[in-house]
Amino acid sequence: MPTPDIYSRLTAVFRDVFDDDALTLTPATSAADIDEWDSLSHVQLIVAVEQEFGLRFTSREILRWQNVGEMAEAIAAKLNA
Repeated sequence: MPTPDIYSRLTAVFRDVFDDDALTLTPATSAADIDEWDSLSHVQLIVAVEQEFGLRFTSREILRWQNVGEMAEAIAAKLNA
């Protein structure tokens, strides 16, 4: 279960990657909700998330994510493993 700290840290990463200090994340936020979220920024986002949390994700894991909530769940699972 993702903690508020995970969402707080993810929000900071997203704001940095997308250069938008007003960006607010919800578990349902997806690439369709953020105009700047394209394939290049997706790679930058994944790298930034991995650096922030000290984790590595496989391509298979990343491809399964449909929204921020699923990303946060994957982070929580790895942090609690």
